[in-house]
Amino acid sequence: MPRLNEHTPYLHPDCDVVDSTFGKFVEIGRGSRVARSEFGDYSYCDRYADIANTTIGKFANIASFTRIGPTDHPMHRASLHHFLYRSADYWDDAEADAAFFDHRRSRRAEIGHDTWIGHGAIIRPEVTIGHGAVVAAGAVVTKDVAPYMIVAGLPATPLRERFPGPVADRLMALAWWDWSHDRLRAALHDFRSLAIEAFLERYGG
Repeated sequence: MPRLNEHTPYLHPDCDVVDSTFGKFVEIGRGSRVARSEFGDYSYCDRYADIANTTIGKFANIASFTRIGPTDHPMHRASLHHFLYRSADYWDDAEADAAFFDHRRSRRAEIGHDTWIGHGAIIRPEVTIGHGAVVAAGAVVTKDVAPYMIVAGLPATPLRERFPGPVADRLMALAWWDWSHDRLRAALHDFRSLAIEAFLERYGG
């Protein structure tokens, strides 16, 4: 029996999940925190990922100890501290700053299909990682990443294309991530064995 299924996400121990949704064949690694986020089909995160206010496409590969959509503090005010917006934690007669939390939750990160987010990478709010892109381990991504681009560094900058532009365009047009589970199984050998150009020729991309 396969470990993953289309009905229930596979949550490892000690996960903290709040207001989030999961597609088919999703796995959430031990100790991960997922808040107000969406995981597309087949996507997973490894251990101790911290993901907030993020929309994740299909087949995303998110390594351990990543931080996506890290929350921020009110730098334009006299203080940065929690007491400004988590005020009810400090005083009986004060309320939380609902507008601050609404603004924070509106600043969503977007992770495309078939992406790879490396170990310990940080992706800032309102950043989009294009389909097929790779974020190197330890990178801090502050700007959008183009589809099929590999980025690294502090802040992350492009290293090289994963595939040449025309090949990437054909993969985007093929959109194999929308195939059915059965079609993926039927093509599994070709995914494993064919060079990218041969794969695209066979499947019409």
